[in-house]
Amino acid sequence: MHKKFLAIAAVTGGLAVAFGAFGAHGLEGITKDEKILHGFQTGVQYQMYHSLALLAVALLFDKLPLAQVKWAGYCFITGIILFSGSLYLLTFFKIQESPAVKYAGPITPLGGVFFIAGWVCLLLAAIKQK
Repeated sequence: MHKKFLAIAAVTGGLAVAFGAFGAHGLEGITKDEKILHGFQTGVQYQMYHSLALLAVALLFDKLPLAQVKWAGYCFITGIILFSGSLYLLTFFKIQESPAVKYAGPITPLGGVFFIAGWVCLLLAAIKQK
């Protein structure tokens, strides 16, 4: 088991639950804009999906201690930070009507690329496995 990935998966998974609760109960009291709420919810969903993927990587690492598996974990962590984190920032900036929206928006697709790269790394690990 990869302890660091397991610990990070636990933290990011727990935060996804907390952010989801905030989005469902607190954020709706701040804004009624469906696009803002949808963007925040998308960040929460992808954070949870990839926290679970990171948990799988942590457990898989014992059976398949390949560099590709480790890189998948790093890609998932980076994707959570960039993709979900930028969506949370966008939500905040949009509510504040901040011009910083233009800086946070381009980060989201980069996080998505890291998510995809993580899945590709797992595919490569599966192919490399004898």
